[in-house]
Amino acid sequence: MKLYKTSNRIIAEYEGQSYQISDSWDHAVNQSKLHDHLVKLVKSAKPLESGIKKDWLKDGLSAPIGSQEVWASGVTYLRSRDARMEESKSGGGSDFYQKVYDADRPELFFKALAHRVVGHGGEVYIRKDSTWNVPEPELTLFINSKGEIQGYTVGNDMSSRSIEGENPLYLPQAKSYEKACALGPCLYVPKEPISLDTNIVISIKRGGNEVFHEEIQLNRMKRKFDELVEYLYRACHFNQGAYLMTGTGIIPPNEFTLQAGDMVSISIDGIGTLENVVGVI
Repeated sequence: MKLYKTSNRIIAEYEGQSYQISDSWDHAVNQSKLHDHLVKLVKSAKPLESGIKKDWLKDGLSAPIGSQEVWASGVTYLRSRDARMEESKSGGGSDFYQKVYDADRPELFFKALAHRVVGHGGEVYIRKDSTWNVPEPELTLFINSKGEIQGYTVGNDMSSRSIEGENPLYLPQAKSYEKACALGPCLYVPKEPISLDTNIVISIKRGGNEVFHEEIQLNRMKRKFDELVEYLYRACHFNQGAYLMTGTGIIPPNEFTLQAGDMVSISIDGIGTLENVVGVI
């Protein structure tokens, strides 16, 4: 089951058919058994006609989010630990990343409110006061208000590496700014949890030419999804649920930085591809 959000409707795709969901996003997704709930809804609805089915995306895809907050996890892959240690050497913070990688408590940080989240086809920003900017492709969990993982989407956690590397205390400025977060193209709600053999693939094109390509499997993560969720929900209540980015294991080389006009494509098996063009703020 896939849920798409446009400017004026919610569309469910199930078994080759499309259905309109007549509900608010927050209420539709904040369920204990979301897959079963959605199946009941579509089985009692009439499939969209073929013409409408082809046209509903013309409304423009929005990020699959309502009033939820987006949080993020850091240093959940070994490659991420190494990159963070390297970028922060000059600021004297490299030991922090080794310690958090080995610690019981994971690194969690606030990423964005819904109005700063970009959907598929939208523009993500790099900061003009940062000299080193990268996308971070991440599987993103949707968790209901009870702390139960109910779905998944593709996430792009845009990161200003030069700012974070200067001083770890600058992390909020490196991570949380206008259009620094992208989610989409849909909310994937499978009957069973996503496989850890799932691939994440990123491709970056500049002037039509691919300048970076890499992929990784979810099984390379050190942290477990339930572990991250448990820490996030320990002292926070999310009345409509929350999104949690699970960290990245793909880091472009140090000589690479995003430029305005770059096209970032992130694909995750079973979910789809999130594409965004890069702008500057």
